[in-house]
Amino acid sequence: MTPHIEAAKGDYADTILLPGDPQRAEWMARTFLDGPRCVNRRRGTLGFTGAFRGRPVSIQATGIGVSSFLIYAHELLDYYGARTLIRTGTCGGLSAETRLRSLVISQSARPENTENGRVFGLYEADAGPDPALLACALAKAAELGIDHHAGLTACTDIFYHPDARARYADARTLGALAVDMETSALYRISAHFGARALSLLTVVDNLVTGEQTDYSERQELFTDMSRLAFEIAAQGR
Repeated sequence: MTPHIEAAKGDYADTILLPGDPQRAEWMARTFLDGPRCVNRRRGTLGFTGAFRGRPVSIQATGIGVSSFLIYAHELLDYYGARTLIRTGTCGGLSAETRLRSLVISQSARPENTENGRVFGLYEADAGPDPALLACALAKAAELGIDHHAGLTACTDIFYHPDARARYADARTLGALAVDMETSALYRISAHFGARALSLLTVVDNLVTGEQTDYSERQELFTDMSRLAFEIAAQGR
């Protein structure tokens, strides 16, 4: 076990889905996995392992933001030997066309600033997903008829900020579709460990229109994103 995960070595599959919310992790496990078993309860960040279409798949909650995310991603990659990480997270739309409840597939992640998070070069430049995972996601999303967008996403360290959406002006000019708090970290740390990564994000609010989903919609709000993530996981290498 590690300081933050109580699972034994071998309790996690090579492919791990990473929601931020522990309740989403539990819902995903109960909804999609065959024979799910809880492998981590430490600090309430639930982890599960089971099978999807006969392939071992794990789920591990990571909490909110880069700092929390990096603790879990690092331990999963370094100690538990994870080889594929797929984020199943939430995001805020940065375009009126990025509709509530739709899916954003991050083709690259742009950091909000260069002042923080220099571990693994998280904020030195844009970072991207594994090309094969991205291609699989685009093909599967089209095959399943999932409403989705694919493109640049922004990544921030701070949820409540005095500049609100104005701080994303540069990213929006470059065509950023949405913003989240973990994708840049996911892509950078996975590259550091030679692992594959992909970020799938469900739009829960829109910074341009001011629209928001209600928390009561969750976890069913994430059905399409979770289904796509599991289908990608089932493809293997």
